[in-house]
Amino acid sequence: MNVPAYAPPEALAGLSVSVGSAPDPAAWDALFASAAAPHPHYTHHVIAAHRAAGLLPDGLRFVTVHRGGACVALLPFTLRRDITGLGGRVARPFLSPLVTATAPLVIDGRGRGAAVDALVAGLEEAGRAWRWPLLPTEDGAVPDMLAAMRARGWAIGVVTAFERPMMVRRADYDAFLAGHPNRSRFKDLRRRARRLAEIGTVAHVSATGGSDLAGLVDDFLVLERKGWKGQAGTAMACRPDMDALARALFAEAPGPVGIRADALTLDGRPVAISLALVGGGTATLLKTAYDEDLRSHAPGLLLEAEIVRACHETGFAQKLDSATLDGSALESLYRDRTPVAEIIALPPGERSLSLERRLRLARFEHEARAAAKRALRRR
Repeated sequence: MNVPAYAPPEALAGLSVSVGSAPDPAAWDALFASAAAPHPHYTHHVIAAHRAAGLLPDGLRFVTVHRGGACVALLPFTLRRDITGLGGRVARPFLSPLVTATAPLVIDGRGRGAAVDALVAGLEEAGRAWRWPLLPTEDGAVPDMLAAMRARGWAIGVVTAFERPMMVRRADYDAFLAGHPNRSRFKDLRRRARRLAEIGTVAHVSATGGSDLAGLVDDFLVLERKGWKGQAGTAMACRPDMDALARALFAEAPGPVGIRADALTLDGRPVAISLALVGGGTATLLKTAYDEDLRSHAPGLLLEAEIVRACHETGFAQKLDSATLDGSALESLYRDRTPVAEIIALPPGERSLSLERRLRLARFEHEARAAAKRALRRR
């Protein structure tokens, strides 16, 4: 790419920045394995699963930074018409119903600062305003990226923000419970578990591969479709492309991203299932379904509590990411939080609409959607 004149030479020394196609899969996987606070959503595995299901948007492009043959930063994005551009195109990181974090992947350790500066130069090359939802603002290289943007003259404003529940693994499960601010929640769950056990034998099972994993993915699709999401037509199994995405996303594949399925069973029958992507020490719990006929027993929360226990007992991850939006029931289970925001960022020279006006338009859109949801619930 042609580096803008305002790019600091020291930031791009020895680095090449491109805005175009995806990097080599092996270099991509290596970046995830060495990234600061890596998340799975922009890995080769997840993008390939969306492609296999026909769910990659037209015009998907990648800002990538290379040092020699190594990929040291990456962000997939699209240009799309948006209310914050009054119908004009704005840049947005790749988003789908199963993408819950949009931070770029950036190498950790020595050289991270230069990689961040080069990435920001690539973001400027898109030549557009950025509307950036679901950005974990304190994770990994994101604080560095926001600081680099401001230093280069970007104007940045927050549309909305919330705190996402996370769980950082303690020394053991007792240490996790000690001083927990919602001990009453666990007491309530123990009571519900006893009531469920009066119906039949309750067990927690998990799978990370083979026929056991494939079977639990099938069971998840059936269980989700059986509930209100199936009635509303939003369950993954209701759409062939989303069904295909689930089967591709939660399937064993070579690379640094692992798959984990957990289930709470009643007499051997799954009554709650959680599907997660595991990598970089974090399990991202993307999808959960439960038997709504047993709603009074809270099987979904019982399963989440068992996952917390299993994480402490087996160490399958050092952190659980709830992958939720604001107001999640997991706020009462998980003790930790990470701030997540939607921002609008204008690169130097992009002043076709002011930052303040774009923020007002974005907030108006959020308020209109919330009002529509409230009206549907009343009906």
